[in-house]
Amino acid sequence: QVQLAESGGGYMQTGGSLRLSCVASRQTFSSYGMAWFRQAPGKEREFVAAIDCSGRRTSYADAVKGRFAIDRDIYGNTGSLQMNSLKPEDTAVYFCAATRKCDSDDPGEFGAWGQGTQVTVSS
Repeated sequence: QVQLAESGGGYMQTGGSLRLSCVASRQTFSSYGMAWFRQAPGKEREFVAAIDCSGRRTSYADAVKGRFAIDRDIYGNTGSLQMNSLKPEDTAVYFCAATRKCDSDDPGEFGAWGQGTQVTVSS
């Protein structure tokens, strides 16, 4: 199973930007669908954004549309989540995840997860 590691989290003021990165342990990651999820204190993990194995199809949660952008290196083993116009409600631990399916945004279909990276947005 592929292993994932996130980086790039941190502390930011409202309106600022952060870029999260995800590195996979194997080069064949290019055949996997990829997504970002987040979990805020006291809440369930929720979908943020997904990108298919070709890099051509993306999907976003309504709460982040127009502010966040998911991307990936389709020839390599990295992915990213650019987060702009951050809001306090974006505060959460962000997880990178991968699925053997080329295209999915269903957390139940993601078998590989990173440890998460904390994002804190102050008001």
